[in-house]
Amino acid sequence: MKTLAVILARAGSQGLPNKNGLMLLGKPMLQYTVEHAHNSISLDYTILSTDGGHLAEIAQDLNVPTVLRPEALATSTATVDSAVRHAVLEFERQTGFEFERIVVLYGNVPVRPMDLTDRAIAKLEETGCDSVQSVYSVEKNHPYWMKRVDDEDRLLMYEENHIYRRQELPPVYMLDGGIIALKREALFIQKENEPHAFLGVDRRAVMTNPHDVVDIDSALDLKIAEAILKENMQTAN
Repeated sequence: MKTLAVILARAGSQGLPNKNGLMLLGKPMLQYTVEHAHNSISLDYTILSTDGGHLAEIAQDLNVPTVLRPEALATSTATVDSAVRHAVLEFERQTGFEFERIVVLYGNVPVRPMDLTDRAIAKLEETGCDSVQSVYSVEKNHPYWMKRVDDEDRLLMYEENHIYRRQELPPVYMLDGGIIALKREALFIQKENEPHAFLGVDRRAVMTNPHDVVDIDSALDLKIAEAILKENMQTAN
């Protein structure tokens, strides 16, 4: 079974301009995701989907083929799945291959566990599920401890409960943006008013710890990623 990784990296960004091309400890942000893909033993091919010529140049220097997106798929409202479908179909047209499994990696995630992609693909294969995403425990940021605020600034329970001890909170998990792995046939499912139809029916999780994955959307995220990467380098040495 052939597996294709599609790295998504738009040139535009409203929160942090040119975030995919920003330098982080001497490397362009995008390079960290490329290196993760190259170090994953379960991938057969890795490509970049982008609208940015400077990002395509980074990918070329790292021996990663680029599929340039049409303008309609390069806006802030374009969906992830539509960009991935375009990249898959275009690369299959260019190569004559057809891929059974697709991995989606965001170019603005410089921190993720080295084995994350391999674990996600293993779960996809072992379970026969439609898709796998990485998640972490929300711990003290639990919905049971969240509040709503009404028009008169009254604090109301977000969800009624009587739990006061963290140890009694039921497990709840948050998507961390580290990876999406899915069957090709799931990717091409499209249903009106169901934006996540492309994840299929049987959706599974691989677990990470808080801060195992850092998704860069702000200057603060960038500082957190830098601190974690420095610590990881010191630990490796």
